[in-house]
Amino acid sequence: MWRHCCCLLSVALIMAMIPRLNTAVINKNQAIKTKSFLTPLFTMTPGSVVERFYYSTNFPKAHIALKGFDVEVVDDASNPVPLFETYLHHWAISRYYQHKDAKDPNTNVSFTQINEPNFMIAGNNGVCQKHVFPQFYGTGADSRRTSSFLPNPYGIEVGNEVEVPLGYEEKWVLNLHAIDTRGVEDRLGCIECQRHLYNVTKDEVGMALEVDYKGGLRCCYDKTKCKLRESYEGGEERSLYVRYTVKWMDWDDDLVIPLKVYIFHVTDTWNPLTGITGAPEEHNCLVEYNVEACSPTNKPDDECKATKMVRLISPSSGYLIYGMAHLHIGAIGSMLYGEDGRLLCSSSPIYGHGSEIGNEDGYVVGMSTCYPQPGSVKINKGEMLSLISKYEPAQNHVGVMGLFHIMVAQKLPNSLLHMVPFKLADDTTL
Repeated sequence: MWRHCCCLLSVALIMAMIPRLNTAVINKNQAIKTKSFLTPLFTMTPGSVVERFYYSTNFPKAHIALKGFDVEVVDDASNPVPLFETYLHHWAISRYYQHKDAKDPNTNVSFTQINEPNFMIAGNNGVCQKHVFPQFYGTGADSRRTSSFLPNPYGIEVGNEVEVPLGYEEKWVLNLHAIDTRGVEDRLGCIECQRHLYNVTKDEVGMALEVDYKGGLRCCYDKTKCKLRESYEGGEERSLYVRYTVKWMDWDDDLVIPLKVYIFHVTDTWNPLTGITGAPEEHNCLVEYNVEACSPTNKPDDECKATKMVRLISPSSGYLIYGMAHLHIGAIGSMLYGEDGRLLCSSSPIYGHGSEIGNEDGYVVGMSTCYPQPGSVKINKGEMLSLISKYEPAQNHVGVMGLFHIMVAQKLPNSLLHMVPFKLADDTTL
């Protein structure tokens, strides 16, 4: 009798919950939507470099929760292109506000060159200086095997008209940087943008390169060309696109918990102790750095810069929901630690070991990601964080990166409603 009463009570409780739960599962407005877009066509020849800033790029126009963003290079038949042929050095998707009377910038105008009052950067939550790493998502050759999906019930809130300044509209820009390595003399040297292979003396804005500048982004800008093998005769011009896939759901304050997006870089020269003297707390992320070949027998590790560390202060409190590093060939991994030495997130490169697309031998084809159990990893405002980036010191590497992305929620789900799987447009659940 007692067991029968308990069963009846359980059924009654479940039945009482059904109307609200069905709203989350069945309501079409709460389905996770997926749509792929193509950038305008661009052409490449062996050794060529393309950098584009696709302003006003196609993006869902609504108040939404961004759930994922994935990118790959495809040919004019929509076939994915291997990294052996076209190396995707980096890409980034960033938000900005454009005055309604302003015209879109040209695709060769860098995001760092747009200014107020016509354009206002509406980037992530920090921590680098204004024009550096403002993106919400951004990686490179590691895109295909790096998960970008944000688990239920979390999302990045965008498209909220209340946040858009009067007279402006929210827009998005997709930055692409690709290098055609067909027939090049030194494939690794080309994708690291080593100076001697590009035969340039000035950077993209016409400033002379320093004598000791060995290479990096200031050598491999748009329309430069990497040195080809003398015997190479093949390689026709080819038409390419970037195909990017957006996952999102309509915003609902009752169903979605917003995430703050932070990007740290191991080159940040800001000193957290300057705040004690009243100095401005300005970050200075240097974008890239070099690793010199050495061994413990001839140089200490810190002189090689193979292991690089920076200390940062957490700008807010919250729970870590997602974490991922962006590193280049030669990387071993990157770790983010809390003030007490606890590991917050570790992200390691996935190297390819074959010839098929997504498994190109020797390339970083993906990065491992962190999805902590909600509530298990908390970061406190003002907490001193340590970011470590490790590269293999046995070989020189030029123009490497040490980015670390984290997405943080300032609250956790407080009801069963948030734990209900959402349906994708194809009726699969997450």
